[in-house]
Amino acid sequence: MKLFDQTLRRASPDHAELVRKYELYRTLVEFFAALMFIIGSIFFFYQSLVFAGTWLFLIGSILFAVRPTVRLALELRLTQLPVPDEFRPYGSLPEASAKK
Repeated sequence: MKLFDQTLRRASPDHAELVRKYELYRTLVEFFAALMFIIGSIFFFYQSLVFAGTWLFLIGSILFAVRPTVRLALELRLTQLPVPDEFRPYGSLPEASAKK
C-alpha cells in the first residue's frame, strides 16, 4: 500500500484504531504547542519574563515540528498492518501471495 492513502485509514478496525490514537497524539502536540506560544506571548509583556518567553516559543516551535512527524509515523505504521482482501484494489494480490 502507498503512504497517505486515505482508504488505508479504514481498511480494518485495527487501522481505524491506530488512526484514532495518532490523531489524539497530534491533537495533544498541537494543543501544547499553541499553549507554549500563548504563554510565551504573555511573558513578553514583562521584561523579567522575556527569557522564559523565548524558551516557550522555542518549545512551541519544536512541538509544531513534531506534528508532521507524528503524521508520518502514523502513515508508516498503517502500511505495516495487514489489509483485509476486501479492501485491496481489484486485481492486486494479497501480501502473502505477492511475496512468493
